[in-house]
Amino acid sequence: MSQPSSDERPGKEHKIIVACGTAIATSTHVAIKVKELLQERGISVHTVQCRVQEIPMYATDADLVISTAQVPFDLDVPVVDGIPFLTGIGLKEVIDKIEGILKKKG
Repeated sequence: MSQPSSDERPGKEHKIIVACGTAIATSTHVAIKVKELLQERGISVHTVQCRVQEIPMYATDADLVISTAQVPFDLDVPVVDGIPFLTGIGLKEVIDKIEGILKKKG
């Protein structure tokens, strides 16, 4: 699990679940990229990496879920496609979407 870095700006820290098939390489890459890109926008996040099957266990107090695989659950939090973090295609749009979701949450 990822720990918040000490150089993040003060303010609300958002919890983002990052899920993939095995919770090893893909979710790690996506979590790092998400933190970097949101930090550039002044948004502090704490990421939790897990397998898709574990999402319901972690999502209860999350602000957002990013997944590189199909999420077969109905959740009370928004789910965002994580594939753009792997391909680079549509990355700006997905970061804009995530920023909008997190700003609505305060």
